[in-house]
Amino acid sequence: MPELRKDPIIDRWVIISTERGKRPVFFAEEAPTTKVAVCPLCPGNENMTPPEVYVVRPPGSTPGSPDWSLRVVPNKFPALRIEGTLNREGIGIYDKMNGIGAHEVIVETPNHGETLSDMPVDRVQGVFVAYRERTRDLMRDTRFKYIMVFKNSGSVAGASLDHAHSQLIALPIVPRRVSEEVGGGLAYYKYKERCIFCDIIAQEKEENTRIVYENERYIAISPYASRFPFETWILPKRHSAVFSEEDPVDNYYSLAEVLSTILRKYVKVLNNPPYNYIIHTAPAASIGIGHYHWHIEIIPRLTKMAGFEWGTGFYINPTPPEEATTYLRETEI
Repeated sequence: MPELRKDPIIDRWVIISTERGKRPVFFAEEAPTTKVAVCPLCPGNENMTPPEVYVVRPPGSTPGSPDWSLRVVPNKFPALRIEGTLNREGIGIYDKMNGIGAHEVIVETPNHGETLSDMPVDRVQGVFVAYRERTRDLMRDTRFKYIMVFKNSGSVAGASLDHAHSQLIALPIVPRRVSEEVGGGLAYYKYKERCIFCDIIAQEKEENTRIVYENERYIAISPYASRFPFETWILPKRHSAVFSEEDPVDNYYSLAEVLSTILRKYVKVLNNPPYNYIIHTAPAASIGIGHYHWHIEIIPRLTKMAGFEWGTGFYINPTPPEEATTYLRETEI
């Protein structure tokens, strides 16, 4: 019998279509990403990108040289531009502002063809440190209200280049999805004086049917109302609202270990699928709030949205999260 499940954070309904259930082998493989003659993200091609704004390379190296291990550059074709003022104005019932923001590319590795799932944990950790440093730097600009960090892996997931990279966009407004999560968390907090994400973690640990993997500091779960097959969330076990303020002692190593484990499980169970991940963090000036909990949402791109989903806002997930958890948890890497 299909089930309707409600996301307890933003009251979104999801259809878990058990009668249309799909095992991992039934999901189609992705078509290869389009190859380019010269990759602008490879070492030696630094002149094909704007100048780096953050880099990891040996001490004493020359800026702009090809001996880097991680590099962050402004996007050559940005969605938003950093120069100018917002210039908000109304046109009758409509509102508009200038497209002010920042758009950066985090080149995760110098090795073309290497992926996050191939990289050792300490280098994945370095990617998270880069996210933190660029987020902290951009948040000094008072025009920016939110920093969105995300990764598109594979052409189906939106990647235009097959060299491993992720992106960061600084926005002058808070995205609606984040506002809904913050608002849902606040409503729960006012009622129960507890963080709903912390309560989700506690219940998942008690039931132990949707925990994919955990270590001392982080937990990875298949959300109860998963929108997509094999969707996975990673959350810090200790309450924390802002990604860039996470525990400096651990310095994201435990987070990198969990992400690396999940991605390697995806490779084995789902044959290296295209995927997106997004870091959901509290907006600017939200450090220490008790009603929001930052997390990473990882979405393998195994199904497509169609008319029903677009028309209703519901999602149809053909793989119950409990089954997805079993496949992932039992897979050794």
